Formats: sequence, C-alpha cells, structure tokens
Amino acid sequence: MFNKLTGFCFLCLLLVFNVQAKPVYEHAHLASPEHYSVLLENEQVLVLKMVLKPGESDRFHKHNAKTVYFQQGGRAVIKTENASLNIDIPDGHTMWHDQWVHQVSNVGDTEIIAIIVESKQTN
Repeated sequence: MFNKLTGFCFLCLLLVFNVQAKPVYEHAHLASPEHYSVLLENEQVLVLKMVLKPGESDRFHKHNAKTVYFQQGGRAVIKTENASLNIDIPDGHTMWHDQWVHQVSNVGDTEIIAIIVESKQTN
C-alpha cells in the first residue's frame, strides 16, 4: 500500500542516490519538424531532408545508423551530450555515422541542406 510515509521514503532514496532520469530524445523529424521533412519511410529506412537557414538550430534528437549527403554544406556547430564541434561542411559531402544523439546549429551565412538515409534497424 502506497502511503505518505512510503512516498517520503522513496523521495529520500532518490535524493540520497541522486537518481537522475536519462533524457529521452525523439527522432529528428519529430523533435524539429520545421527543419526535417520525411521523403520516404518504410520498415527498413527513414529518408529525411534537413534544411537549416543561417542562424537556425534544430533540437537535440536521435538517429539510428545513417548516411548523410549534404546537397548544400555550410558552417555548423554540432553538439552532443558532452561535446561540441565546429565544422565546415563542403557541398556534396557524404558521411556515415552510427546511432547517436546530437543538435545542429547553422552558424554560417548559407542554407544547409542534407538528405539523411537512416536505418530502421537498431544496434
């Protein structure tokens, strides 16, 4: 039976052990629908188009393993949960990345456009 004393003891345990819930991140098109559009989705893949105008940022989000083609590159800052990377992405750049959580900011003066092919299979 859950009563006030039980609730108080549970709260004390949380404080003593500093239990913190790990954030739950959504996929890019759900976290930032204003920047990601779905081009194709089936049981195997999710294909997205990302458009970030100068000064725009998406929200922290997750991806499964993915291949990215930058139709139009630019200057970006990519943040993970514990790091930040400033990069210059050339037009036509292609990359692969395992599953991860990140956030992208366009810090340049040109629009960044990318096509993302993300596996539906998780590791």
